[in-house]
Amino acid sequence: MEIPYRFGDTLYDNPLATEADIQGFRMEGDAAVTFPQGRMRMENCRDPEEGQAANFVFWCPEDFPADIAITWDFWPVREPGLCILFFSATGQNGQDVLDPSLLPRAGEYKQYHSSDINALHVSYFRRKALSERAFQVCNLRKSHGFHMVCQGPDPLSSVSDAIPPYPITLIKCGPQVVFYIRDLKIFHWIDDGITYGPILGGGKIAFRQMAPLIGEYANLKVQAVKKAE
Repeated sequence: MEIPYRFGDTLYDNPLATEADIQGFRMEGDAAVTFPQGRMRMENCRDPEEGQAANFVFWCPEDFPADIAITWDFWPVREPGLCILFFSATGQNGQDVLDPSLLPRAGEYKQYHSSDINALHVSYFRRKALSERAFQVCNLRKSHGFHMVCQGPDPLSSVSDAIPPYPITLIKCGPQVVFYIRDLKIFHWIDDGITYGPILGGGKIAFRQMAPLIGEYANLKVQAVKKAE
C-alpha cells in the first residue's frame, strides 16, 4: 500500500474486544452492542420498516487532531444495510459534537448532514437499496449539507462470499482524504476549502449502520500523520 504520508505517534488504540473497551462511547439510536466473537458486533434494535428511525450512530469519546490515520478491521455479518464512518466531527460553532447544547440526534441521517454539526463521512459496504447493491461504490460526503465530494469503487464482497477481516484505512491530512480497503486505494480527495466550505480540522469519530445490517469491528487505531517530504 503506497501512502504518501508518514505515520507518527499512536493516539488511540482499542481492540474493541470486550464491553470494557467501549466505556464512554455514546449511542445515538437504538442498537445492541455485543462481543460474541471477541470483537464489537453492532445491530439495530428497531424494526427496519421504521426507516431512518431504525438506524444508529456510535461515537468514540476521544477528540482527535486534524491530521490522522484511522484504521479498523471490518466483518460483514448480515445484509442488507450500510456502514459509515464519521470523522472530523464538531458542532458548527466548534463545540464538542456530543455537547448537550446541540440539537438531539437519534441515528436519522438528516440529523447529521443537515443539522448543526460539521463532519466528513465515508460510506462503505453500501448494500441497503437495490441500486446500491447493483453498482457498488464508496461515497465521501462533507457536512453541514449533503455534499457528495468523492466516490470510488467498493471491493467488498457480499456476506455470502466475504472472507474477512477487511482492514480499512482512512487518512485525513490537511485538505486531503484518502480511503483504502486492504491495500487498495478507493479514492483520494483534496478539499479546496471553498466549494463546500472551510477545510475541517479535528473532532470526533463514529460508526453508523443502517438497519438491518449486522457488522463487526476490531482493532480501532488512530495515529498522527504528516505528509511525506
